[in-house]
Amino acid sequence: MTVTDIRSVLLALLCSIPVVTIGYLVLQRLRTRSLAVSTVVLTLIPMLAMLAGVVVTTGFMFSRELRTTALVWLVVTAVCVPTAVVLGRSVARRSVWEGDLRDRERAAEDARRQLVAWVSHDLRTPLAGIRAMTEALADRVVTDPADVADYAHQIRAESLRLSAMVDDLFEMSRIHAGAVAPPLMPVAVTDVVRAAVASVRPVAEASGVLVRVERPAGETGAVVQGAAAELIRVVRNLLGNAVRHTPEHGEVVVSTGTDASEVWLRVDDSCGGIPEADLPRVFDVAYRGSSNRDSAYDSSGGPAGAGLGLAIARGLVEAHSGRIGVANQGSGCRFEVRLPALRLAIGADPSAGAV
Repeated sequence: MTVTDIRSVLLALLCSIPVVTIGYLVLQRLRTRSLAVSTVVLTLIPMLAMLAGVVVTTGFMFSRELRTTALVWLVVTAVCVPTAVVLGRSVARRSVWEGDLRDRERAAEDARRQLVAWVSHDLRTPLAGIRAMTEALADRVVTDPADVADYAHQIRAESLRLSAMVDDLFEMSRIHAGAVAPPLMPVAVTDVVRAAVASVRPVAEASGVLVRVERPAGETGAVVQGAAAELIRVVRNLLGNAVRHTPEHGEVVVSTGTDASEVWLRVDDSCGGIPEADLPRVFDVAYRGSSNRDSAYDSSGGPAGAGLGLAIARGLVEAHSGRIGVANQGSGCRFEVRLPALRLAIGADPSAGAV
């Protein structure tokens, strides 16, 4: 390499440093701008530095070679800048997607840990009670027939609760695995509501809570496409949650209707409302709420459950291509389910009454 070549290299280096410095400062000013603008500037920095080095090393002599170099530079810039923008956006989308995926994985892991903690506590309590009562019966500590019958009743109740909890865990695992594929058949919403209300009626009566079914006058019976058992479970979970958090002598209202191409079902309770900060988390796994909704027992004195009912309801509704939401309404809160309507059944009884 000759002395002239070395001088040309050093001169090009000295010319490129200010261009790179200015480009860096411009990028710092553009941090709040769009990714496309930053990508264009980032692509132009080395190309402008190269052009500046070429112009300076030629002594600003605009010869044919310099013009040819400038033309090649323009062509390369016209190709590289759009390509850089497209690739930059692709990389950014992938980075955002990977970041969202990591956030979802962390949230899922946190939910699993919380669920394990909740379920461990909920399993331990009834198991301890069953063990204590069976040991008392086996050791003949309790011999009075009335006490033995009472112990048997409590053991049966706790066993049913454990069985229901295991069923909820199994259903939740199916939802998380994406294995819920309900058979699509015409289902009358009135039949779903009737069956769900009948199943929670004993608990509501024991809690002193009135469950009332309402339908707008003249409203025909709506029909959706789905699985009756899964839809009944959705409504039953919503009603059970409403009854559990409604005080004695309170009221839970179930209403149905149609809106455009959708069927809606609402459950209004008298729980006193949910804190606004907790509303986005109501359907999370193991959520039990705060304030007046965090009790370990329901209004009838029974256990409050493992916090899976609303999460299961959301999973089953989404499996039916529907959506579910919650909002504070009056003296309580309103859970609303919306499902695609299949058709309207003519001649349904629009009457409403207390259950």
